[in-house]
Amino acid sequence: MSTNQGIALLNEMAVFAKVVEAGSFSAAARQLGATPSAISRSVARLEKALGTQLLQRTTRKLRLSDSGREIHARCRDMLDAAQSVLSVSGAFEAEPQGQVRVSVPKAVGRYLVHPHMPDFLQAYPKVDVLLRLEDRYMDLIDDQVDLAIRITDKPPPGLMGRPLMRIEHLLCATPGYLAAHGTPGHPQALKEHSCIYLGEEPADARWRFRRQGKVVNVEVRGRYAANHTGVRLDAVLRDIGIASLPYFIARPALEEGRIVQVLPQWTFRTRYCGDLWALYPATRHLPPRLGAFVNFLAGRLAAEATLAGAHGPAR
Repeated sequence: MSTNQGIALLNEMAVFAKVVEAGSFSAAARQLGATPSAISRSVARLEKALGTQLLQRTTRKLRLSDSGREIHARCRDMLDAAQSVLSVSGAFEAEPQGQVRVSVPKAVGRYLVHPHMPDFLQAYPKVDVLLRLEDRYMDLIDDQVDLAIRITDKPPPGLMGRPLMRIEHLLCATPGYLAAHGTPGHPQALKEHSCIYLGEEPADARWRFRRQGKVVNVEVRGRYAANHTGVRLDAVLRDIGIASLPYFIARPALEEGRIVQVLPQWTFRTRYCGDLWALYPATRHLPPRLGAFVNFLAGRLAAEATLAGAHGPAR
């Protein structure tokens, strides 16, 4: 095997060593912040490249093959050497440097993260940012990202993180639309209106409301659905109907009076509401470039959340 091939397999070697240490694919996945299938594929790639079976899989546990024992010992030596390098390099990496690869949902990336990137790049001239705006779940290992920004109640097993801000959704319409079609006074009245929703799956048309412990579910309909928040906002501004929007998207138009909140006395809930977290693999030593990015973004979004709280949606 050539040196280049060996370098290409370093990640697979590290994953293999973690599987042996953890005792199972699922346990290794939790510790690495990946899925068991991603861990299994990584080990399979290493076995194929080396032309040998490393692990004997049974229904209850994993067992190292003879060749697996030899290879694991060398992979362990490799990781110990890497840790020594990191220990030494920490003394020289006082200034954050390198690339930060960030996975972020499209709307959050466009409207909450991207506007602050010019200031971050100016503040940290040796740090580059690769922003991957995708709504699909991205695996930190398989998709080769350092940081995932997601809406979640708490970090999933194997990940650490820092909460950035609260994401709230609300219903909005233009004063002109409401003047022409009436203002709903109860969630059930939405059945008589043109509602603009996400449209990716049937559940997106089932809107849920809460008020003083009472929960109301409404099946809405409308002639227009769009899975882009900017498009839904534009549809509202064009008087097409009542739309569900994240507050951070609706806020400028609300403050300008171009749109108003519908059913402000009710709390509108979707699966896209919750705390926004910056997530990364569990580690005692966060690389300086990641620490700088997380701290910078947390500070900026905290300031935005404070400002938004002063002018937030009615409840």
